[in-house]
Order: sequence, then structure tokens, then C-alpha cells
Amino acid sequence: MPQTPDRPGRPNILVIITDQQRADTMACYGNDWIQTPNMNALADSSFVFQNAYVTQPVCTPSRSSLLTGTYPHTNGLLRNGIPLAPGARSIAEMVSPEYRRVHYGKWHLGNDAEAQHGFQDWVSTGHVDPGPDGSRQSDYHAWLDGQGVVLPEHYVRPGGDGAGSKRAVAQANLPEELTQASFIGGVTSKFLREGSDAPFLLFANFFEPHPPYSGPLGDLYDPETLPVGPEFLRKPEGHSLFNRCRADFYLAGEHREDSVAGCDGHDLRSEAGWRALRANYMSNVTLVDRQLGRILEALEESGRSGDTIVVLTSDHGDMLGDHGLLEKRAFYDASARVPLLMRIPWLSEGQTLIPGSVGQIDLVPTLLDLIGQPIPGHLQGESKAGVLRGESTLDDNDVFVQWNGRGDRDLGTPTINEMIALPRRTIVSGDRWKLNLCDGDDGELFNLNADPHELTNLFNDPAQSERVRSMAARLRAWQKQTGDTAPLPAV
Repeated sequence: MPQTPDRPGRPNILVIITDQQRADTMACYGNDWIQTPNMNALADSSFVFQNAYVTQPVCTPSRSSLLTGTYPHTNGLLRNGIPLAPGARSIAEMVSPEYRRVHYGKWHLGNDAEAQHGFQDWVSTGHVDPGPDGSRQSDYHAWLDGQGVVLPEHYVRPGGDGAGSKRAVAQANLPEELTQASFIGGVTSKFLREGSDAPFLLFANFFEPHPPYSGPLGDLYDPETLPVGPEFLRKPEGHSLFNRCRADFYLAGEHREDSVAGCDGHDLRSEAGWRALRANYMSNVTLVDRQLGRILEALEESGRSGDTIVVLTSDHGDMLGDHGLLEKRAFYDASARVPLLMRIPWLSEGQTLIPGSVGQIDLVPTLLDLIGQPIPGHLQGESKAGVLRGESTLDDNDVFVQWNGRGDRDLGTPTINEMIALPRRTIVSGDRWKLNLCDGDDGELFNLNADPHELTNLFNDPAQSERVRSMAARLRAWQKQTGDTAPLPAV
């Protein structure tokens, strides 16, 4: 039951961000078979936002919003591979200077090598610009060197991140104690156990369960009996051309081990191959869960659990064969909807479900509000602390998701690449309808209450014409409010 004791004088914030974790990978989101005891335990003492959406379903733009509280079209990070501008303020530059500001793990907003944007303590795991001799590497890879691990030469697919390269696959299949997940779990736990009198803002960023779709727990789930929904490997007939042509590509088996799919050697010409890939993905969720357990145990042992806000979320999901698609870049819930848990010990002791829809754009202002810090006027989300306190609801809350018409790599066919170049906008209403619009592609409208798997496109249903116009009008009003100039079709 919710409670309202006094807020601690200087609350801590621990934000745990996984990579590419879809919402239905935990018990509180309907998954009763995956082995995620630590995520489930956290959910049991948290506010659980039942329908949380990213601002853009791809890494860099989504993470830009999680850190800055601004939309990608505002902060300029429209696709992967764009660094966060020096003048863009992260939440670490918004909290009081008394906070110890810590960032561990994936950054993906430019060069990972050095502390930046207000963070003081920094541990890198990803991209770093090479030094003068070309030998510079991340803290994680330096640590692997110290463990005697030799990986294949690095290869980055043109315009990509090397997720399907031999080096990435070899790294993903290291013993569990040498994975990125274990490394981040270790450094985060060490920080929490060291203790400090200062309040902290700590971001712990995991790479998993991002591709490649393999890992040390790969045999954990039986692919043949893995539960799937009615949209699994079902071509999205009557949906947008973008979704249909992507499904054609994947379902035709036109991908190879080194293809744009980054499918890690899985043979996706059969259902068995898709199931194997999906099972491996789920095992990597469990891999992260084990490290979450280490972190929460360290927090408890530190004696600071009672005055620490704990957030668990992800930067986007993964289609995993749903609608015949793989990875992200889609507005379907499997791609754009993610877990969002907030444990706030002084507001709630048990699990509190928050119905309706919420956007990650609101996370920064909500956290600032919860710790009693000023909310800068340039933020484009709004605090939902009132919802957490039971003072308001999300019944009328509209959420906006975008795609900014710039692909970061070849996605397989000329038609797909033509369609990905078009900007797209989505509005998800508090009463759970989703409208997808693109000037140059077919519109989509889904009733997420009656059709949670998004099987039936109602955009051209005459009975829904008034709803389409109303939602489109609210979408255009949001564009005007936020300075979004993406063209939208007349409806």
C-alpha cells in the first residue's frame, strides 16, 4: 500500500539501464516463465509503469532523452553515431553539486573514454576514440586484457556497431564472470559497498541483452517449448509498407551470418532458427538479472537502500520474430515499449501498478522532483511524481514516439532503406490507442486494449475516422509545442 512518510533529506538515485530489453521479459509484465528473480523482487517493491515508451526505438536517440529530458529532434541525436553536444545538459549537470555523479557502462552518445556531461566517476565499456598510437581501449577491454583474454580483431560493419562481428560474438560468449554484464555488476557493487557521506546519482548501463544473440547461458531455455504470441513470424498484412517490406526480408531468409541482421549465425530460414535466437536473447536477460541481484545486495549492505530511488528501464526492445521482424526501429510495442520500475521506499513498500501510458521523456523531471531539485524550464517532459503519490493518473496522458528518417546502416533492401529514410511519428493515448503516421507510407491505428498484439490495423476503418483525426490533431499540437518540423500526412 502507498505511504507518504517524509522524503529523506538527500535521496540517492540509482538508474539501471539495460540495452534492447522488451517489456515482456518480467513477471510484472506477464512473463511467468523467464528466470528473472531479482527483477521480479525489485518489481515487488516498486511502482510498475505498465506501459512505458521510449522516445525513439534505437540506442543513441533513446539514451539522449534518458539523460537530457529532451526529445531527439531537439537535442540533435537523430540516429546512432551522433555525439551529445557539449552544451546539452545531462541530469548530472542538473542535480546539486553535492551529489557524487557516476556513470558506468554503455554511453553511446559519443566517445566513451572520458567522464563528461557532469559525471565525475566514469567506467567505459564501449566505443573509445583511439589514442595517438591507435591502442586506446575501454576500461572493460583493458580489464579483459588483465584477465588474459584475447579477442579477435575488431570489425565494425560500415555504418554499424559491429554487433554481428566475430569479435562481438566471441566477447558475448565469454564465461559469465568475464561478460560485460558481470563487469558492470562488479564495479557498481564495489562503488555501493565503498560508501560515502555524499548523496549519489549513479547510472549503471548494461550492454545485454543487445545482440549478438548468444551468451554463456545459451542453453538455459528450450527453444522448442519457448512461449510465443500470435504475432510471432506472422507477416503484418495491411500494415505500413515499411513493416511489410522488413518482414518480407526477414521471413524470406535473405540474411547471412555477416548480414545487416546481425543475427549471430542463427539460420532464420526456419521457425527453429528464430526460436533458438529468441531463447538466447532471453538467456541474456537472465544474465543481466543475476548482476542486478549483486547490485541490489550491495545497496542493501551499504545501509542506504532506504533513502535510494532505484530505477530499472531499457533504451528499447527487440522484435524477436514478432510480425516477422528482428531487432528495433519499429513502433510496435515489442520494440518501443520497455520495462520501467521505480522503487521509492518512502512512497511505497510493495508493488504499485501504474496503468495508462508514460514516456521516458518524463524520467528526468520526475527524478529531479522526487529529490527536491529544481526542474529546468527547457525539459520537454513533465514530472509524474504526482502520479506516484496518488494525486493524479495517466488516464489522459499522451505519449509520443519518433523516428527521424535517418538510418545508421543498410537494413537489407532498397525498399527498406527508402522507407527508413522517411520520418515517422506515433502517439499512444492514455486509453491505449496507438496512431502511427508517416508522410509517404500507410498509416496505422491499433486498439491496444482489444488487440495488444497489434494484429489489426484500423486506420482505414470508417468507424475510427474521428479518433484518427483527434489523435492526429494532438500529435500536431505536440509538434508545435516541441518545435518538431517532421512532415505528417493529412488525415
